[in-house]
Amino acid sequence: MTASELRELSVGLGLPAFTGKQLAGWLYGKHAGSIDEMANLSKHARELLSSSFTVGLMAPVAEQHSADGTVKYLFPVKTAGSDVPTKSVETVYIPDGDRATLCVSCQVGCKMNCLFCQTGKQGFEGQLTAADILNQIISMPHCDKLTNIVFMGQGEPMDNLDAVLRATEILTADYGFAWSPKRITVSSVGVPHKLKRFLDESQCHVAVSMHSPLHEQRLQLMPAEKAMAIADTVGLLKQYDFTHQRRCSFEYICFGGLNDSREHAAAIVDLVKGLECRVNLIRFHAIPDVSLPATNEARMEQLRDYLTSHGVYATIRASRGEDILAACGLLSTMMKNPENH
Repeated sequence: MTASELRELSVGLGLPAFTGKQLAGWLYGKHAGSIDEMANLSKHARELLSSSFTVGLMAPVAEQHSADGTVKYLFPVKTAGSDVPTKSVETVYIPDGDRATLCVSCQVGCKMNCLFCQTGKQGFEGQLTAADILNQIISMPHCDKLTNIVFMGQGEPMDNLDAVLRATEILTADYGFAWSPKRITVSSVGVPHKLKRFLDESQCHVAVSMHSPLHEQRLQLMPAEKAMAIADTVGLLKQYDFTHQRRCSFEYICFGGLNDSREHAAAIVDLVKGLECRVNLIRFHAIPDVSLPATNEARMEQLRDYLTSHGVYATIRASRGEDILAACGLLSTMMKNPENH
């Protein structure tokens, strides 16, 4: 709940309006696990609140540790319209020196069905609520160490935009986590109308899944290209200012002999000309029943160097957690949800 909703809830119960501010402090500042922990609320207030509400935190039910320090957590979720946990999602903690990034999920499965993504093979099983999203952050053991959050786990954030915007509001509001929006990156394949709304209503970074600058090829890889072509997505992004702190980036999985050529590099340069952005080159992680080829390090370096020399800042993203199926494109709870056992 937002601060205003907590205030309305308090007044509706006959409690002082400032109780809402106290609740927000306990929920989002101190991460209280129960109403009984809220010591500066009167005993009457705690009893009244406990009779109708719970904090709702749910600890992860499983975790896997990678040799590189990455940790993958399995969280139970209620999903929109459900009163009890019936599904689960995966969340990935990525420590890296003085940085610690959490990759959160926003849906169970995904509707986008990108050819190279294991989450897409799961299909769509439900929307996460803002509470489901925030729980992945508050209930993970390293919450106090986090420096960044990326909405790059299971699901398409723009396909669950209301919940994502509510979660990012609480993360960035003074009454909530009070994070800078520059610590949060939200990804998208490009969803008509929704991406524009996100750009208008949020100051968080945006990361667009490109994977090919060519319409026909991207359509083969990503069915979402039909609804919002990458050229249209870039055209929309060019209407916004990314020359200051807010960042625009493109995710680009490299497939050997498919999208890693000099011609593709030149097409990327031409596509993003005039847009302040960066391109993150990502290794392809093989998934079952998909015969896409992985590229090699030399080809990725050539692609990076061409882009950089032509004015497009590019990096090769380090692959993390592949040994526990936590790397890019590998998240799935298809076999972990109750009805799939």
